[in-house]
Amino acid sequence: EALLFNRSIADNLRVGKPDASEEEMRKAAARAQALEFIDRSTKGFDTNVGERGRMLSGGERQRLSIARALLKDPPILILDEATSALDAVTEAKVNAALDEVMRGRTTFVIAHRLSTIRNATRILVFGSGRVIENGTFDELLAKGGRFAELARAQFMVHESARGDHTAVKA
Repeated sequence: EALLFNRSIADNLRVGKPDASEEEMRKAAARAQALEFIDRSTKGFDTNVGERGRMLSGGERQRLSIARALLKDPPILILDEATSALDAVTEAKVNAALDEVMRGRTTFVIAHRLSTIRNATRILVFGSGRVIENGTFDELLAKGGRFAELARAQFMVHESARGDHTAVKA
């Protein structure tokens, strides 16, 4: 869950970089796929998000948090269930934003939704508190282990909805 304060969008973004200019905030919001919904708001960056961001959708809250991370520009980023409980369209927007924020930095992603880690350099699969598999997405699918089982289970839902059975190569 994104941590947002009962303040303006600008104030929430500046948590990551207190001296951020409006131009820097606009650029970060655009890269995080958030500028569109900010510009739609009558007050723009001065819009109050409400306590814990309740005036925004889940995807909007997550994209603001991503914009904040882009402003801060940390060398290491930790993301915990960044796309949990999102619809497919919002998940695609958040994933595009995540691709942008992860570029050029070490990122640890804790995920149950495998689409979040599709492009990861290395994936560690845990079971009973231990690493039971590791590799790239395609390597783990080819191994046919626990990761491949999870991928089949998750992508079967998407496959049957689309009638497309090419998502997982097992």
